[in-house]
Amino acid sequence: MSDFTLDLTPRGTLAIDCVTNGPITTNTYFAVSGDEAVIIDPAWDGVELARQFALKHPGVRVVALLCTHGHADHLGGVAGLRRVLGEQVPYLLPAGDVETVGESIQKQLRSWDIDTPDPGEPDRLLNEGDVIEVGDARLQAFSVPGHTRGGMVYFAATTGGNVAFVGDTLFPGSHGRTDLPGGDEATILKSLAKMARLMPADTLCLIGHGPTTTMAREIAANPFMQG
Repeated sequence: MSDFTLDLTPRGTLAIDCVTNGPITTNTYFAVSGDEAVIIDPAWDGVELARQFALKHPGVRVVALLCTHGHADHLGGVAGLRRVLGEQVPYLLPAGDVETVGESIQKQLRSWDIDTPDPGEPDRLLNEGDVIEVGDARLQAFSVPGHTRGGMVYFAATTGGNVAFVGDTLFPGSHGRTDLPGGDEATILKSLAKMARLMPADTLCLIGHGPTTTMAREIAANPFMQG
């Protein structure tokens, strides 16, 4: 078992807005701390996301576009956002999902005839233990493969409580698909157990598709976490 642990010391504040769009209702999160923000899983229409962000958070500077994993429906808005916000806004991707991006873009084109804008080369590749600073808050990255090879959770212990952006690894009462390239059922079950071990029960889990949940609720009721 990995000896990786999270820093659970509360630091800073984080205000979170969720914008849902696209044909499979992907959740994009605006995570704001002071006058800085990260946009997590920028999905589908980046120009529209930029418009909504400007309306909701005037005067706030986007310091990163951050993806939980490399599937096209979670990064299709990167190119449009950078056109509006500027190429200086860095695009961050889990290191283990570099190859997943191209595979997923091609699969989405073949399956749904959707041409996803190429996000380009990531400005920063993330590994377990990396920290993304936003305002006075800290997002801690840890590895949760199984849905993809390199999936990540981004966890923040804030003065307002514990929150985690979990992508498609965890769904309320279930977990993400494992039948896509890079997916593996046994691996995702280990990742779910790791999440339960690392994150406090009161952690608010912000999901890639669908409603939020808590670690306590999933440990109690999710059959894939009963082990």
